[in-house]
Amino acid sequence: MHLKLFVLSASSVMLWLAPAALDKTAAIHKALQGVSLTAAIACAVTAGNIARLQAEQNEIEEIKTRAITADVVDEIATSAYISQQQRQQEAELILASPGDDVEATREVLEAIYSQSLQDNTSTSEHPDYPMYLEICKSREAGKSTTWIVENVLKMGGRKFSEGKVKLQTLLNKFEGDREK
Repeated sequence: MHLKLFVLSASSVMLWLAPAALDKTAAIHKALQGVSLTAAIACAVTAGNIARLQAEQNEIEEIKTRAITADVVDEIATSAYISQQQRQQEAELILASPGDDVEATREVLEAIYSQSLQDNTSTSEHPDYPMYLEICKSREAGKSTTWIVENVLKMGGRKFSEGKVKLQTLLNKFEGDREK
């Protein structure tokens, strides 16, 4: 569309200037000048129509974009409102329920919470703990990270990068647990 617009604009300018290059003594000079100027005006009008159509298309695309953006914003606001209403209803149900149900819910939550705490404190029972101890011994012996990955984790060659990640994960997990 742009190329057609540019070609028509350039053609209209060239046709407008073409009669000046013709010999003015020629008998058909006036006729050629008239035809050239008429063609130039036709090219300019066509170029103007194309530009108008392109502007209308751009305006329609801009309206579509604004409508999509407004729809997305509305969807997000609706989702947030529904979520807030659900949380409010759940809170009202908890507050409106009899004392026995609240007490039972509290006990279940305490059991889940205490179980998750027990899971966190038993690092020595973790299946990777012996490997972590071997890593610690190797580090104390002054072995390099490469040696540990290849010999302790047995992840050399193509699996070396995975081994480095696994080594870092083990160190972070068990050293983080020891600090707690």
